[in-house]
Amino acid sequence: MESVNPLLTGKPYPLGASVDDNGVNFALFSANATQVVLCLFDEFGLNEQQFPLTQKTRQIWHGYLPQAKAGTLYGYRVYGPYQPLLGHRFNHHKLLLDPYAKQLFGELEANDATYGYQIDSPDSDLSFCSKDNAKYMPKCCVVDDRALRNRPVKRLNIPLEQTIIYETHVKGFSVLNPEVNDDIKGTYAGLAAPSSIQYLTQLGVNCVELLPVQSFFNEPFLIEKNLSNYWGYNSIGFFAPNAAYMSGESITEFRDMVDSLHDAGIEVILDVVYNHTAEGSRLGPTLSFRGIDNANYYRLVSNEQRLYINDTGCGNTFNSNHPQVLQLIMDSLRYWVEVMGVDGFRFDLASCLGRETYGFDPGCGFFDALSQDPVLCQVKLIAEPWDIGPGGYQLGNYPIAFSEWNDRYRDTMRRFWRGDHGMLPEFARRFHGSDDFFEHHGRSPSASINFITSHDGYTLKDLVSFNQRHNLANGEGNRDGHHENLSANYGEEGETSKVVINQTRQRQQRNFLATLLLSQGVPMMLSGDEMGHSQHGNNNAYCQDNKISWIDWQAIDWSLVEFTSQLINLRQRFPILCHRDFIHVPDNKRDSGFVWYGRDGEPMSKRQWSEQSCRSLAVAITSGESALQQPHALLLILNADVESQTFTLPSLNCYDPWQCLLSTQNLNNDNLAQSELIKESKAVLQSRSLMLFHANFQLVQDKELIDDSH
Repeated sequence: MESVNPLLTGKPYPLGASVDDNGVNFALFSANATQVVLCLFDEFGLNEQQFPLTQKTRQIWHGYLPQAKAGTLYGYRVYGPYQPLLGHRFNHHKLLLDPYAKQLFGELEANDATYGYQIDSPDSDLSFCSKDNAKYMPKCCVVDDRALRNRPVKRLNIPLEQTIIYETHVKGFSVLNPEVNDDIKGTYAGLAAPSSIQYLTQLGVNCVELLPVQSFFNEPFLIEKNLSNYWGYNSIGFFAPNAAYMSGESITEFRDMVDSLHDAGIEVILDVVYNHTAEGSRLGPTLSFRGIDNANYYRLVSNEQRLYINDTGCGNTFNSNHPQVLQLIMDSLRYWVEVMGVDGFRFDLASCLGRETYGFDPGCGFFDALSQDPVLCQVKLIAEPWDIGPGGYQLGNYPIAFSEWNDRYRDTMRRFWRGDHGMLPEFARRFHGSDDFFEHHGRSPSASINFITSHDGYTLKDLVSFNQRHNLANGEGNRDGHHENLSANYGEEGETSKVVINQTRQRQQRNFLATLLLSQGVPMMLSGDEMGHSQHGNNNAYCQDNKISWIDWQAIDWSLVEFTSQLINLRQRFPILCHRDFIHVPDNKRDSGFVWYGRDGEPMSKRQWSEQSCRSLAVAITSGESALQQPHALLLILNADVESQTFTLPSLNCYDPWQCLLSTQNLNNDNLAQSELIKESKAVLQSRSLMLFHANFQLVQDKELIDDSH
């Protein structure tokens, strides 16, 4: 005898499971389904009960369950045609995750039943699998987020140009830290632990950018190799915090982490993946979107809808052009801002989100939706400005609301310090904020997110220790990862006991960090680079959830940490290092100035810019008049040559003599000793090193900024 359906009519909005004082409203979008069944489970994820959603409003299936509460476990079964050639892959034998689920209970277990087709059939994905997958699937958990919505968010509103981003991994940052309690190592609570926050604040960073924290699954091919997706770029739940990073059972832990970081003056940016999902290609499992409405949630090849457009390299492309999918993304982003309290987003493979049917468009629907949204237009938005699709590389072409990861900066700085020929003009453009890419349509230097390293590639220590990638641990025969890393090992591959090689590597790490933090634009550091962290030459550690990737707190180079902290302090002390606008050779002598010099102390000539073998130069930055600060100047001299070079320090009229603030020549961070090298306005700079100087404006009667060398 069939049980009576307890569902009431309910409402089509909001989507997902919404709690009130009397029950829970369920709402799910599917334009092509013929029937949607709500499946409820007991507290262990067992004993399934099924209740059809009989109401449908504007392609949204909905129902209200009286007396249901937070903690209820559920999923959906969606009926409809299984016609892969027409883009439909409905299979009611598959329990599906709610795209709006705010928490997942349990883990995905590898089993053939999670596929919508018979994986051993000669017909491949054209076959139909009637195995039930419920016992292998995590369940959605109803969350009452009303208390979190009512909790005020402490907004720091740090100006973008003053932001110093620290890219880190929730688990990898604290899992080996002996000062973090064992029960919270590698969790949101671990990142918010007093010792974690104390380290970040003493370092001086004011923003953490977290690798994906939205729920994600491991790819089947990794499971077969006994590996896992460590980075997390394989999302399935755009609202649910990844449960593996929770020390308890409440998603409040994530918000508590954000609040603790805010209290310490640190903003939180999330790396988000809305370009593809964990369901993969046509041969992947059916977990959620594929079984709910494949033809609408994914971009399919128009003349062969069995196939997925693969602009991501991950098997599928999420269809952000569809209004309901766009709403899902926008709702997700607002949820993380309003409920979870985050301060911004870095969009993985953002060109996918900006691609219309005719190609990339900075005025696409998604970008327009972001710019007009009253919540999201106020947060930090960062694009990874490329994908592998047609016209995917779009550095400099994003709307004014976005900053962009600048890979041209990364590659240029690597080549310059490696000693490549002919790098001076390119170095100057990147150091200046990449005005050739960003000085248009009202954009500023903060449009450029400068970085030397990121999660994807070598760590900084490995960049100066390896010529070749060493990725055998990934199980792909060392074929994965970038082949060209623009790196150098300076004599031996990997670890060495040779003092000269190690000293060169230590100077180069300091050179890179100094260049990054003294450049115009927004600096992004990779977590662990300031500690000397190594991945032993692995430049694609996406599947290394182990000591290869985790920060080793017992092997920290504290001298390098101190040097990095000094750099951050200098950047915060001198606002001209993070100027709001592009500055050039000043037209008005009261304006800020940015002038390049040769080793002779004179402004760079066209001939000097074109010298292919020259690997040294200098730049003077003057602050101009300000009501807040006495005018001052900074001078940076750089020598990427293998030989020492003598610099004549340019003389700026009305400025005091130059005083050394920082040098990479002395690995003990004792910059006072460098003053001995400055005699008669000359400085000797040894191979592969830099020095930073400071001069105050002399308070003369007319108070004019005069610099005859300009």
